[in-house]
Amino acid sequence: MGRIRRGTSRFRKTSAAFFAAGFNTFAILYCMQPLMPELSSAFGVTPAAASWALSGTTISLAAAMLVFGTISEVYGRKQLMVVTMFAASILCFLTAFMPGFTEMIIMRILTGVALAGLPAVAMAYLGEEIEPGSLGAAMGLYISGNAAGAVFGRVFSGVTGGMFGWETAVAGTGLISIAAAFVFWRSLPASQNFKAKQADLAGLGKGMLGHMRSPAMICLFIMGFMLLGSNTALFNFISYELMQEPYGMSQTFVGWLFLIMVVGMFSSVLTGRLLDRFGRRRTLMANLLLAAAGTAVTLVPDLTVKIIGIGIFTFGFFVSHSVASGWVSRIAASNKSQASSLYLFLYYGGSTAAGPLGGFFWTGGGWPGLAAMMIAFLGAAVLSALILFRLTNTVETKKAKAYEPGRA
Repeated sequence: MGRIRRGTSRFRKTSAAFFAAGFNTFAILYCMQPLMPELSSAFGVTPAAASWALSGTTISLAAAMLVFGTISEVYGRKQLMVVTMFAASILCFLTAFMPGFTEMIIMRILTGVALAGLPAVAMAYLGEEIEPGSLGAAMGLYISGNAAGAVFGRVFSGVTGGMFGWETAVAGTGLISIAAAFVFWRSLPASQNFKAKQADLAGLGKGMLGHMRSPAMICLFIMGFMLLGSNTALFNFISYELMQEPYGMSQTFVGWLFLIMVVGMFSSVLTGRLLDRFGRRRTLMANLLLAAAGTAVTLVPDLTVKIIGIGIFTFGFFVSHSVASGWVSRIAASNKSQASSLYLFLYYGGSTAAGPLGGFFWTGGGWPGLAAMMIAFLGAAVLSALILFRLTNTVETKKAKAYEPGRA
């Protein structure tokens, strides 16, 4: 069977499945983020320690993706994604019943392992099953589901946690995620273009090393690290910032603020159109700079302006991530799942590092200190993008010369 094209029923089913998958993954992943002030209060821990409710999940997720990406090269895509999605949803529900902070962190680490199954394989599945001209739209819808889950996980848990406690918020997220996993299982078409590899760990290891030796891939990996690192820093500590003076907001009110993530849903859907009109390079660079500009705007003390700055950052972040993650599949000639896993390993590694590091900058320098860290992260992403552009220009020029008339 041929590849899936935009406008067909198979494309609509695939898009619906991955929207639900992105929703499931990011609702579970980020449901703890707005609850960190409550965790600090309930368990008597510092903001940096409370950040491990997210960082513990992302570090185990990042490590497990390398394993799941390799497993999927041998055993297939859909089955692995379905099993791990249901496992993550059930573990999320059970986290609400943990008696202490340590036990809760352990459950979050186990949840991160289960969450890794979907993102480790999703981009490889889409790269294999979607025809190239429709890939940007499919990737945008998947990341739009990520944004929807991130919005829901943060708003639902923030508001519910403020009203009924963190346990109710996390249990409710787990139950809704089980429903999303069921939608994914029933909607996603089976793989048609997957070709299983033999369980050759040495060969798969060489493939992974090949990606790590690619300068262009390294640039994309650094971008992923810096992008999610800056995003995590902002949304981990905005609750602490707004719940203290001069703002003095409640946990419930701050939970509603996370609706700003809706901007990410629309920006992800727009990514395909932006790529068609402006190309990858201009779209990526413009939105990296936009994210940095939004960070600078959050330094203005006025609450309305600060929220506008968060929205600007969010738009730039989601478009940049959509472009960078899609570029990984285009560059990888083989072992696409491993390439995607390596990108996401560094992507979530950025989140893991930015939690405790952001706590250090916020505690020592307040919001200006945290914003300075974010701008440094985004500056490194811009530099990586400039190097990537130069590298890919060189490759494309060589290819063009190889096909000039008269050449052998």
